[in-house]
Amino acid sequence: MPATRMPAAPEPATFPSPDHDHARCSAAVLAHAEALCKERRERLTPMRRQVLSILAGSHKPLGAYEILELVAPGGPRPAPITIYRALDFLVAQGLVHRIESRNAFLACAHSHASGALVAFLICERCGAVGEVPATAIADAISASARAMGFSPKLSVIEVTGVCAHCGRA
Repeated sequence: MPATRMPAAPEPATFPSPDHDHARCSAAVLAHAEALCKERRERLTPMRRQVLSILAGSHKPLGAYEILELVAPGGPRPAPITIYRALDFLVAQGLVHRIESRNAFLACAHSHASGALVAFLICERCGAVGEVPATAIADAISASARAMGFSPKLSVIEVTGVCAHCGRA
């Protein structure tokens, strides 16, 4: 008898509606991180978890110093290097993305393959960032690069505009 597989959790919406259940959304990010770290035998330390939780609490990218302020509001703050080390780990595990144009970070709840190229859609009005697969774009960039004898190291696609929610408002 074949093993019964649990249905995969639905992928998060690119731009969740403003009235979505954000606590559930944040919990999904943390559950995804716990499962991934367990599978990879990596440690989701309390500081890494706290940084991820802060990022999961916002659909807007946050800078390292904004995160630092939220880690210890009104109390003794950890050294900035502590936040950067947590961010480095979370980025390396694919749990957080760096938004290059904003020098900020965003929690990732998607289950895309490691190294998969994604495009970030950044709303100029509300600051929300949506993440969409960019396989066709990646293939075109790779073909163009190979034709020129170029070996790309990092490719980031960021598109600014207005999300549907702000466009309707």
